[in-house]
Amino acid sequence: MPSSTTHATFVIEREYNAAPAKVFAAFSNPQSKAKWFVGPEEWDKSNHKLDFRVGGRESVSGGPPGGPVHYYNGQIMDIVENERLIIAYEMHLDETRISVSLGTTEFRAHGTGTRLVYTEQGAFLDGFDDAGGRERGTQDLFDQLGAFLDT
Repeated sequence: MPSSTTHATFVIEREYNAAPAKVFAAFSNPQSKAKWFVGPEEWDKSNHKLDFRVGGRESVSGGPPGGPVHYYNGQIMDIVENERLIIAYEMHLDETRISVSLGTTEFRAHGTGTRLVYTEQGAFLDGFDDAGGRERGTQDLFDQLGAFLDT
């Protein structure tokens, strides 16, 4: 079976009732990010690892009990404190690489809160994943971020 690559870009915008510094801290603080950057509650999970610096790495994995393990491995490419974060990352299902993406998160002051703008540019490989599924999963993560910020 020949290999295939599908390229796609999507943008997600969210507003949070928290200052940009607080939202940015939810991404930059390893203990904070580990609380919201996880798969569904019923999934088995690994320890989240985050070395927050340009060139630093981030990883986490998880999956349904007995099912394939989803692995996220990223490298931080750019940080502008409280304003921008760019991460290049790959996703695997067990040993199979299913995508390679560049994710840019922008933190913009909006009244007393934050407008978060996330843009992902992805290469989805061999039909194992697609932009629609990735966008829905990322929206779920941003829902979890909102719940974390409200606590």
